Amino acid sequence: MWDKLKRQLWHRRGVLITAPSVTALVLLLRFLGLLELLEMAAYDQFFRLRAQEPVDPRIVIVEYDEPAVAKLGFPLSDGVVARAILNLNKYQPVGIGVDFYRDRPTLDGHQELVKVFQSVPNLVLLQKVVDSEDGGRVPPPPAMPPERVGANDFLIDRDGKYRRVPIYLADSEGNSVFSFSWILANLYLEHKGIKATQTEGDLLVQVGSTIIPLFQGNDGGYVRAEDGGYQVLINYRGSSESFPSISLVDVLEDRIPPDLIQGRLVLIGPTGESLKDLFHTPFSGSLIKATRRMPGVVIHANSISQILSAAIEGRPFIKTWSEPVEWLWIFAWAMFAAVLSWRQRHSNSSKRLVWGPLLLFENRSQQQTVTTTKRFPWIITGLIGSAIALVGGSYLAFLGGWWIPVVPALLAFTGSAIGVTAYIAHSAGEIRKAFGRFVTDEIVANLLENPEGLKLGGERRKITILTSDIRGFTAISERLPPEEVIKIINLYLGYMADVITGYQGTIDEFMGDGILVLFGAPTVREDDADRAIACALAMQLAMQPVNEKMHQLGLPQLEMGIGINTGEVVVGNIGSEKRTKYGIVGDQVNLTYRIESYTVGGQIFVTESTLQEVHSDVITDEQREVQPKGVHNPIMIYEVVGITGKYELQLTKQEETFFDLTEPIAIKYAALEGKQVDRTIVTGKLVKLSAREAEVIVDAAHLAPSPLTNLKLNIFIPGNSIASDEDVYAKVLEKPAVDNHFYIRFTNRPPEIESHLDKIYQSLKTH
Repeated sequence: MWDKLKRQLWHRRGVLITAPSVTALVLLLRFLGLLELLEMAAYDQFFRLRAQEPVDPRIVIVEYDEPAVAKLGFPLSDGVVARAILNLNKYQPVGIGVDFYRDRPTLDGHQELVKVFQSVPNLVLLQKVVDSEDGGRVPPPPAMPPERVGANDFLIDRDGKYRRVPIYLADSEGNSVFSFSWILANLYLEHKGIKATQTEGDLLVQVGSTIIPLFQGNDGGYVRAEDGGYQVLINYRGSSESFPSISLVDVLEDRIPPDLIQGRLVLIGPTGESLKDLFHTPFSGSLIKATRRMPGVVIHANSISQILSAAIEGRPFIKTWSEPVEWLWIFAWAMFAAVLSWRQRHSNSSKRLVWGPLLLFENRSQQQTVTTTKRFPWIITGLIGSAIALVGGSYLAFLGGWWIPVVPALLAFTGSAIGVTAYIAHSAGEIRKAFGRFVTDEIVANLLENPEGLKLGGERRKITILTSDIRGFTAISERLPPEEVIKIINLYLGYMADVITGYQGTIDEFMGDGILVLFGAPTVREDDADRAIACALAMQLAMQPVNEKMHQLGLPQLEMGIGINTGEVVVGNIGSEKRTKYGIVGDQVNLTYRIESYTVGGQIFVTESTLQEVHSDVITDEQREVQPKGVHNPIMIYEVVGITGKYELQLTKQEETFFDLTEPIAIKYAALEGKQVDRTIVTGKLVKLSAREAEVIVDAAHLAPSPLTNLKLNIFIPGNSIASDEDVYAKVLEKPAVDNHFYIRFTNRPPEIESHLDKIYQSLKTH
């Protein structure tokens, strides 16, 4: 169970590493405050995208606008303010809020204004409670009762915008002072029979059935913001157009519509540009360019409106998730992007977001898939669609009163998608690198980057084919444990693959101990035949370090035969859309295998068609005419021992020295036809012996087998009946011999028999 779990975790390591890492990075950026302004900009954009909300008729704004400034001057005298309040109060408003500081007399009419303060019970004025960057404290008007003076302390965010307002805050002496907006809103609610209360335990303010959410320093996109007092995020209804308004001049001249004021809240405040009581809000434009500013009196109106709407109509305040929930939200999007990218890496459906197969390179039972640029538009479409869903979902939540982090989640989503894509690209690079162990970088590039090279099907082409095989490997593998056999194959193939790639050959297939190599596919070159012969010579020369390593590991020595042929074959991608193998088909492939089967250890046989394609001088030792199975006419093959010119390689051919055996050694043998053993058993004797060969004599009743025939022998060693049961393999040579005599080359000898024959040979050499 644990092993299965570990495999599953390892299989999904790209997701399990990327998503948490990206999430941690995003959370770190967020903690450092680097995402705060971006998140604020997204939050503001949601306000600007939201449909215009209905005008709130409960709040009327009396504008001290530019025409009023031109007529009344600046600042307004106390007498003008007093007359405006009295004119408004005649129409029985629920409350009147004056958005002017009146902590000291201003021009004339101060006593008149003091009388108004005392005679109008629903009048609310301002004070500035806390020193801030935009100004110091402003005390309340001396003649006003404290309960009818509200704090005018808006909270400025890092980008200079107003998004929060206090319900109450503490003054320098620690006393709680309610805000200007709250006092006016509470007047209206009391008029409607709604009382503000505090919830038990957490002491949150509640109006009607709505609890006003308490702002915390890390709510929404904020990072360690000042959260003293009882703050709330302003759910702006809109700009000045969201509230009925009338000019201060019209109020003073008593041109007030009769149904405009009664039963409503009235706010008197400056709105003219020259008065400089304008502030940046979410409606002020983008993060880069802020153009529209909102009068302070309109911000108060929005703050009052949201309290009234929440208590009476259930319009939501802006709420936020707790930090752990926001972390989970960010991680969920990172994980979603990672899983989405990871799961699609193997899909080949063009109707879904996919990572399509670029190349299926198969080495025996292993198949690897890498990514195609053909599917790239689908990937981009899927990622963009998911990002739109993230932003759209957050916007819908905003319409419901929730501020859900957009930028961190979007960053986590994008970063995770990029991370997994990069991981897959890295894996594809590793596959490419692994593929490059068997073919050259140029061929890998041709296969992976040339779209024509990826189509199923093939083309007829003349190429040079090289096949190699270890002589007697079947017998070796039968005597050794599987682990030792694999060790031998990997050691041998490792050396050979390095040589083959060095000569720009394409390894088409490993077949146990056999190798099929192509020269001229997929890339055609003029010197394909030259490189094939040079590669074969280099492979034979590489057998020396192979056998040195085998000796160090206590493993048997190996000998290899190589066949080379040139001819027309069909070469291309064979298989289906799901599983493809680059390979060749044609009778020339079978012919090459036949030629290779004629070799003994250390030999290279090439066909005449190959020599005709060679531009270098090739050194041959002997030639012979053969008629392989399936070929109508005999062909000439040549044993190659060297090549001159560019490659300059040559084999050192070891001459065999034969010694007569003082006592012939009895044998019996049967001919091999492919993998089948002939039922005819022939007896004979070994009469001469060399290091790797022997001369055999058979009874007169039997004919000597044909040259190049493979034999399976049993050698009868006197006094060792067990060794006599061991199978020995050999090939009949073309050396001339008298009747009933022929020469053989041992291709595989069991260790015990090899040791016995070596002792005999060494003793013959010394005498």
